[in-house]
Amino acid sequence: MPDFAVSDEKNRLLKQKMEALRIQEKDIVEKFVRSSGHGGQKLNKTSSCVYLKHLPTGIEIKCMRERSQSVNRFLARRELAERIEALAAGGPETALSAPGGICAKADKLRRQKARRKRKAREKYSLAKEE
Repeated sequence: MPDFAVSDEKNRLLKQKMEALRIQEKDIVEKFVRSSGHGGQKLNKTSSCVYLKHLPTGIEIKCMRERSQSVNRFLARRELAERIEALAAGGPETALSAPGGICAKADKLRRQKARRKRKAREKYSLAKEE
């Protein structure tokens, strides 16, 4: 496993976690793509977003939190290890609903929309009464 642009301690801990979970580099497909969102010309020119796919489990990770490709590679591998650990501990539902997982994000969005609907209903019902 390559060393990333983070502290030696973090690199060592990630290596240990990946070895404990039996995640091998040959099982990971890694691609570098251009990020989306704010950043303008810098984002349009550099491929700092990292896309990982773990072939045995089919888990896909896309990481574009930092400006550095190396740091994003580290973060993507760490998230992959966390998801595989959650999958091993509690089944597929746990991996999806883990913090940052697909279901967790969908639940958060659903709650936000419900809150907006409730406020809008209250606002318009008060307007009708007046």
